[in-house]
Amino acid sequence: MAGNDWVNSYLEAILDVGQPLDDARPSLLLRERGRFTPSRYFVEEVITGYDETDLHRSWVKAVATRSPQERNTRLENMCWRIWNLARQKKQHEEKEAQRLAKRRLERERGRREATADMSEEFSEGEKVDLLSDVSTHGTKSRLPRINSAESMEIWANQQKGNKLYLVLISLHGLIRGENMELGRDSDTGGQVKYVVELARALGSMPGVYRVDLLTRQVSSPDVDWSYGEPTEMLTPRDSEDYSDEMGESSGAYIVRIPFGPKDKYIPKELLWPHIAEFVDGAMNHIMQMSSVLGEQVRGGKPIWPSAIHGHYADAGDAAALLSGALNVPMILTGHSLGRDKLEQLLKQGRLSKEEINSTYKIMRRIEGEELSLDVSEMVITSTRQEIDEQWRLYDGFDPILERKLRARIKRNVSCYGRFMPRMVKIPPGMEFNHIVPHDGDMEDPDGNEEHPTSRDPPIWAEIMRFFSNSRKPMILALARPDPKKNITTLVKAFGECRPLRDLANLALIMGNRDGIDEMSSTSSSVLLSVLKLIDKYDLYGQVAYPKHHKQSDVPDIYRLAAKSKGVFINPAFIEPFGLTLIEAAAHGLPMVATKNGGPVDIHRVLDNGLLVDPHDQQSISEALLKLVADKQLWAKCRQNGLKNIHQFSWPEHCKTYLSRITSFKPRHPQWQKVNSGKFPAVRRRKFIVVIALDFDGERDTLEATRRIQEAVEKERAEGTVGFILSTSLTISEIQSFLVSGGLNPNDFDAFVCNSGSDLYYTSVNSEDGPFVVDFYYHSHVEYRWGGEGLRKTLIRWASSVNEKKSENDEQIVTLAEHLSTDYCYTFAVKKPAAVPPVRELRKLLRIQALRCHVVYSQNGTRINVIPVLASRIQALRYLFVRWGIDMAKMVVFVGESGDTDYEGLLGGLHKSVVLEGVSCSASNALHANRSYPLTDVISLESNNVVHARVDSDVRDALKKLELLED
Repeated sequence: MAGNDWVNSYLEAILDVGQPLDDARPSLLLRERGRFTPSRYFVEEVITGYDETDLHRSWVKAVATRSPQERNTRLENMCWRIWNLARQKKQHEEKEAQRLAKRRLERERGRREATADMSEEFSEGEKVDLLSDVSTHGTKSRLPRINSAESMEIWANQQKGNKLYLVLISLHGLIRGENMELGRDSDTGGQVKYVVELARALGSMPGVYRVDLLTRQVSSPDVDWSYGEPTEMLTPRDSEDYSDEMGESSGAYIVRIPFGPKDKYIPKELLWPHIAEFVDGAMNHIMQMSSVLGEQVRGGKPIWPSAIHGHYADAGDAAALLSGALNVPMILTGHSLGRDKLEQLLKQGRLSKEEINSTYKIMRRIEGEELSLDVSEMVITSTRQEIDEQWRLYDGFDPILERKLRARIKRNVSCYGRFMPRMVKIPPGMEFNHIVPHDGDMEDPDGNEEHPTSRDPPIWAEIMRFFSNSRKPMILALARPDPKKNITTLVKAFGECRPLRDLANLALIMGNRDGIDEMSSTSSSVLLSVLKLIDKYDLYGQVAYPKHHKQSDVPDIYRLAAKSKGVFINPAFIEPFGLTLIEAAAHGLPMVATKNGGPVDIHRVLDNGLLVDPHDQQSISEALLKLVADKQLWAKCRQNGLKNIHQFSWPEHCKTYLSRITSFKPRHPQWQKVNSGKFPAVRRRKFIVVIALDFDGERDTLEATRRIQEAVEKERAEGTVGFILSTSLTISEIQSFLVSGGLNPNDFDAFVCNSGSDLYYTSVNSEDGPFVVDFYYHSHVEYRWGGEGLRKTLIRWASSVNEKKSENDEQIVTLAEHLSTDYCYTFAVKKPAAVPPVRELRKLLRIQALRCHVVYSQNGTRINVIPVLASRIQALRYLFVRWGIDMAKMVVFVGESGDTDYEGLLGGLHKSVVLEGVSCSASNALHANRSYPLTDVISLESNNVVHARVDSDVRDALKKLELLED
């Protein structure tokens, strides 16, 4: 199997040790026999699919051992280790088959139920639309392409009236506009370059007034000082065309938000507990910038972001919370997906799921991606393969159901509360302005007419020295020595095709190396295999494999191949996108590429070469020979590539991007201005105490509430402190609770009810009753609320639970009509232990494209299903957005455990007081629903979190948080 050549080599060596032993001399220990001969079955069946670096090191030691007995012992041990790996692989495959079968059944059941709810059958027109979507896989773009400078100018003039404000988020890695340290660590790679160039390009587009790229501020001695600068302007590459768009605060900027450990640069896996802190800091910046931009160009009316774009799972999670807090559209680009990585790691068999989760925080990452799918208007992908093979692994996205919903939307037919984000394929952009395709010829020594005296780039000589006939066309492969890149198959194809060898040379640019022994075992094994093949086919003088090249040499390498009238090849087993294919085409090189993954989409646009099966050696050699031998075909492919390459430029990318954004249904805060005399009391407080205690009974809650109020009695009398009660109860239950405890509603400024789906203020007018509802809050959180379609699905779920779990027809779960509201469906639970975990209900609803927030509350005896963007912590963020209440001036009192939304109440810029001994008795059962530990969500070591005893330490805790003075 590809990538395991070294495995084959040591097995062949093992088989060559000696002839099979006589059956008359059996022995339990192979080393006692003095010889070692595993069976062909072992060779063919066990080894498949492994690339174990430690085994390779063992093999190197074994072959270097002089003692036959010791060598055989080492080889025997290796085989047992491989057998164990094979056993683990088989166990994983069995579990994976069971999981996939279960998932398939869940998906099919979800589709059936969703289709049954959407009772109106498709019309013939809808069926045609659906079939067209399935068959074309996006070959026909919904938006017109820019195919000339004239059409770009027309489109630009149409956009100039817009004043868009866009927010991009990329949290991990080290981000700056110039001299990016790509490759410094695993977090500072291609995504960093992509988001910076995207922000820069968008900032130069017509109709865009400002772009903010939000990232983490890192003030650490371990990194350059520039990463601690709060703001950095991104200088546009070509700004002269749109100079009329410039204003005082316009352009593209990197804005660094402080969050997480101060003075410390940490990897992305450790950022998860600090996401809430970033959200609050980013929300503060966006609010300020919206006001500033409004003063500059809208006469004082705020300019809200047209979209918030999260990059990767961590930024997607943050963007979802910001989208809900600000009520603006969200976009997601996954870059690399957690479920796909989890499957790949499990297949390797080296780590258990628990070990993977501990190392990569993979389950927290997956939940962040699922939430992002719940909230996103649009998900941007680079290829169709990413949609069909990666995003379809998620509960929140089903390509089949998505096409059904899209067809109904086109026909203006109800989807019964079901929503699916639109997957949009927009390839990454590139800068082509600096590229001038080489029109010279290897036969023409004076091919450089513009600079006849300029010297050839040094890298040319470094490559050409390998060739005995340097005038032949060059087949260029540019890839690191990784088994997945399939370089060995390319060398075999070249070596075994005599006509191709006669016509062309082969250049393999396989990264940089000093000594083979200093390379990783995987890379060195690939390189050694290549060298052995060169020797086997006697390819000396025909294959180049230079040891070093700079990143700045890459364009010159493309130019050299184009000058020789050569071909660029990417033979990888699967290529997620294929940026090198675009780079090669921009330099005038035709391509031969794998038919698996992104190259299919690139070829569809550029039409500049041939696609091949990477496993078919003959197919590769025939495609290369065809392009090298047929000069007319070569010229046609070159011309097609140069003609169509603009479709992968940044202006093209941004035009498609902006056209999608401007087609969104506008979403932004809807409330009207209120006279200062009608401001709620909560706005006038110096700081706010939020009581969010989840006790088993009312008596304990009342007692804790009184003690908290008594701790700040002085400030309460002065009117500097306000109180908010945050709970899963309805407003009528809250009123009964206050009356029974002798508390006055006017002791509180606001009430967050139904787990965050409703917000009330204390009424200043007795004629209006004791409470006044904030209807604007409903419009703020109603996004993707499933309504009646969700209600029907929940009732059906409750019936299935009752049928499976109940005894004597007892109703375990029932809809509590008297407790439900327009934005909260409440279910009463008689036996919490018999109800499936909250993650199972959430999964069921996501599979059916129903977007909501499920909260198990009151010791597991109540289930509240509310809008996906509603929660108790989001209600507090709403108070900041609408009334300007500083999150840092809020202190939230919680217990040591609580409802299943408990984790959201900790973390962020607000202060938290954890009352010791306060918890619900079913907390362990409720929080076992989480597929990741609480420490992956919140940082209990934060300075904003203190612990106190409710009967003695409350005031001291507030002093420690610097909310009260001594």
